[in-house]
Amino acid sequence: MDVLADVVSALRTGPATSGRTDVRGPWGLRFAHSLGATFHLVLQGTAWLLPPGGTPVAMGPGDVVLMPRGLEHALADHPESPLVDFDPAVEKPVQGDGARSLLLCGTYRLDRERPHPVLSRLPDVVYVPADPGRHRTLHTAIGILGEELDAQRPGAAAVVPPLVDALLVLILRAWFEDRNCPTESDWSRALTDPAVAQSLELIHAEPGASWTVADLASRVGLSRAAFARRFTEAVGEPPLTYLSRWRMTTAARLLRDHDRPLATVAKEIGYTSEFAFAKAFKRDFGIPPGTYRRQLTLT
Repeated sequence: MDVLADVVSALRTGPATSGRTDVRGPWGLRFAHSLGATFHLVLQGTAWLLPPGGTPVAMGPGDVVLMPRGLEHALADHPESPLVDFDPAVEKPVQGDGARSLLLCGTYRLDRERPHPVLSRLPDVVYVPADPGRHRTLHTAIGILGEELDAQRPGAAAVVPPLVDALLVLILRAWFEDRNCPTESDWSRALTDPAVAQSLELIHAEPGASWTVADLASRVGLSRAAFARRFTEAVGEPPLTYLSRWRMTTAARLLRDHDRPLATVAKEIGYTSEFAFAKAFKRDFGIPPGTYRRQLTLT
């Protein structure tokens, strides 16, 4: 079980929206707050990221930035350039007569009801610079996107969307790999600690199993106390708390993506009765699972 891929798949609520943004200086684009995670790639040229209340970040070809909480921010050819409101999906930027930059800007639609720690503990700005020799898969994907969007060759409409979808995992993987000294609340530790990573794989592979701390500790070759301590330090919460969280996240995905009966969903995530499942789901989401599903069909 690939835990990172499973988490991203569970949190995604639809395809990414993105737009090719071709600008010539002087230019400055303000992006409104988004309910998803906003991303930007510099495919050609340069840009400055202007985060809210933060220090401007100079970006060059191959650099990528992810705003996990979709905060309002801006991109510009210079930190002092005037800004205009901009939506890459519907608007064309103002063109000047200066240096050209080619950007890919967009948003990943994510479930905000129950943010997973892998995303909620990220900083407001996740910046992955182009670094020769590192993250080759990510930068190969960026290179292909740049060629497809710049040349606009036949078939690009079939090539670009899956690459954009894959970028979210590639960006997160690169970010975690770059954390040389992971902190207690940094998920890079959870994904690289062999015992913790293996226990997460077990939980994600069988969320409906009757896991206990002792079961998981035994499977990864640690004492109960040692495992519980390492898991809690790396993940940020105890094993059974995480198990309960992941069961509800899995339930939300099943309700969103499938039309299985509630009793079937309850059984798949480890509840012996539909009533017990509905009670737990309402405690976490504020509404019964049937209402949650009906509301999704109306949006």
